[in-house]
Amino acid sequence: MSKLEQRELELLEETARQGRWHVIRTVAAAKAGHIGGPLSAMDLLVALYFRQLRINPDQPDDPDRDRFILSKGHCAVGLYAVLALRGYFPVEELETFDHGDSRLQGHPDMKLTPGVDASTGSLGQGLSAGVGIALGANRLGKDFHTWVMLGDGELVEGMVWEAVYSAQRFGLGNLTAVVDVNGLQQYGWPSASPDDRGDRSEPWSGVDLGAVFGGFGWNVLEVDGHSFPAIVDTLERAQSLHNSGRPTVILARTIKGKGISFTEGTYKWHNGVASAEQLELAATELKQNTEGALR
Repeated sequence: MSKLEQRELELLEETARQGRWHVIRTVAAAKAGHIGGPLSAMDLLVALYFRQLRINPDQPDDPDRDRFILSKGHCAVGLYAVLALRGYFPVEELETFDHGDSRLQGHPDMKLTPGVDASTGSLGQGLSAGVGIALGANRLGKDFHTWVMLGDGELVEGMVWEAVYSAQRFGLGNLTAVVDVNGLQQYGWPSASPDDRGDRSEPWSGVDLGAVFGGFGWNVLEVDGHSFPAIVDTLERAQSLHNSGRPTVILARTIKGKGISFTEGTYKWHNGVASAEQLELAATELKQNTEGALR
């Protein structure tokens, strides 16, 4: 596996800070949107788009490109921020997020947005789309890799597990699922015990997800979802399993709302709109210029 040079590490970290800033600023301008999930997934998205995926923003429809599906489509603003920073469309276009005539809707739309490979939003459907794309690639003799990002809360959808079984049944080594395991969701099961954090937490409390995926015949990798050296190494390991005949899952341990003090680790920032004062604080913590932040 290649080693991440210090300069590249610094660039990835700075890009992630910019992405987080665009998330909270864009949602504040739109006065609606999701925060926690996009922030927890940001380091993973940046590593994928700036280090791993075989893509060309100037040719977003290249038939030989790698595919990426954001199954947890409510986190679209995080994907849009990374696509803009990667050059798929101007960063300034983020200001149109969730407007009626915008290419950047509240959930990804592959017919509108350059770089979006699947329309998502109804939780649980993205992995099935990924299975179909990966299976099609094998049947056509294409060597591109398909990546699907899911949320841990999303795994309660039964359709996910039908796709998990199908992927191993068809021997889809060219498919990797990345699960953003941030341990918080907006709603969930009632509290199981007095010391549990309540019905907003731990969608898979007490469940060994690695053992579950492994039992379905998947390669299982686990990673600190906020360590770029570890993320880059793990993505490359997943790519190296392309011809293994088994799909791969990366269980990425993350913190919901990562990167901003008042959003970290709280279900209340699953969605939300930052105040002017909170934007100022976020800009300071993310080392971003506040020019235009309060627009």
